[in-house]
Amino acid sequence: MRWALVRVCLAIAAMVVVAFAVPLGLVIKEMARDRAFSNAEREAAAVAPALSITTDRDQLDKVVASAGAGSGMAVHIPAGDGKAAVDIGRQRAADKDIATVRKLGRASTTEVPGGSVLLQPVALSSGEISVVEVYVPESEVSNGVGTAWAVLAGVGIALIVGSVAVADRLGVRMVQPAQRLVEGAHELGEGKLGARVPEEGPTELRLAAVAFNSMADQVVQLLANERELAADLSHRLRTPLTVLRLNAASLGEGPAAEQTRTAVAQLEKEVDTIIRTAREAKPQTVAAGPGAGCDAAEVVRERMRFWSALAEDEGRKVRVAGVERPVRIPVARADLVAALDALLGNVFRHTPEGTAFAVDVHNSEDAVIVLVSDAGSGIRDPEAAMARGRGSGSAGSTGLGLDIVRRLAEATGGDVRIGSSVLGGTEVRIWIQLDGREPERNGHRGAVRRRRRGRLVSTFNRSRSLP
Repeated sequence: MRWALVRVCLAIAAMVVVAFAVPLGLVIKEMARDRAFSNAEREAAAVAPALSITTDRDQLDKVVASAGAGSGMAVHIPAGDGKAAVDIGRQRAADKDIATVRKLGRASTTEVPGGSVLLQPVALSSGEISVVEVYVPESEVSNGVGTAWAVLAGVGIALIVGSVAVADRLGVRMVQPAQRLVEGAHELGEGKLGARVPEEGPTELRLAAVAFNSMADQVVQLLANERELAADLSHRLRTPLTVLRLNAASLGEGPAAEQTRTAVAQLEKEVDTIIRTAREAKPQTVAAGPGAGCDAAEVVRERMRFWSALAEDEGRKVRVAGVERPVRIPVARADLVAALDALLGNVFRHTPEGTAFAVDVHNSEDAVIVLVSDAGSGIRDPEAAMARGRGSGSAGSTGLGLDIVRRLAEATGGDVRIGSSVLGGTEVRIWIQLDGREPERNGHRGAVRRRRRGRLVSTFNRSRSLP
């Protein structure tokens, strides 16, 4: 495309130069010729007054010498009144041409060796017609024409070179974005999901780049959603598996009981393998769609009824607070159920029997806090626990539970914190933003959010300490 555009511009520029330079050069040549003969006419006109007064040779020699010095002027006076014909100066024109001008009575030009001559008729006082001959050499006719042609040629070459350079730059501007688009398509086809194309170049190519990047984002999003769906569905199996493991532990001794516990352990291992396989690639956060939401208080009450039965079997004390009235949050019910089951499942999985735990909900105008705390030994490395695909510090953990919680919070503009609970163990604090703002990490607005969060958490902690 680049060289095709250069060739097209070269052809167009060459045609423009030929169309304008050649006629202009011919006009310049004609103007130089007219200028030379105009000068010859002025020289001939300078002699006419003297011829109308006298035909004396001596006087005419002086006039011719002063009027046409160096121009090759000649005067031809015919014979008459008993006087012989007089010829002053060098004659270059043929006699027949002079006779023709004298007969017709009008000026004419004729070609002679080395140039041209102007034959100008002048009437004498006797009524005869004399002819003034002015020689115009070829060098005077073409004076300045060569320089003008050279200037025109230079301008034409500069125009052609400039047009080729501009066409080349335009070609580069068009070809490079197209090449990047092709390279991006090849990379995406090879499985490099991070391949994107700079949105630059002509409007059409920019639109193509925008469409390509949007398509690539959609592909990544669809793949991430598929992985997240597989991982989330697999993780939700761990809730009934926890119940099976607890029930299997209470079966006592015996071959059947041991086989049941072995089967449950193997099933847990297979589910963990599915989760890790589905989470090999880092998924993207997907926020809840418009209108999505649920009553956090109602979901907490419903899930705590399920987990309280298991807690009673293991002798765990349970406390629930802040669920007396509806608490609307912009999170799908299924996502909140998965997050709560993941955290409560971790409590049962990673703390010994008899360990107490609590779930607290507190809401304000712009945020909702959900706290899941226990009286266990705590998490030694909270940062590692929050890392995607890494365990929470206990053997057998996939790390997906906390990641599900984190994605749920960040989809609303909130976040997740791990710290020490008032019960003495681990506390997972889920901050759910209600105003739909994007997550903010730095800058002034982020500082404002941190100050608001601090005030809300302080208020919440004071409310928890009240009897």
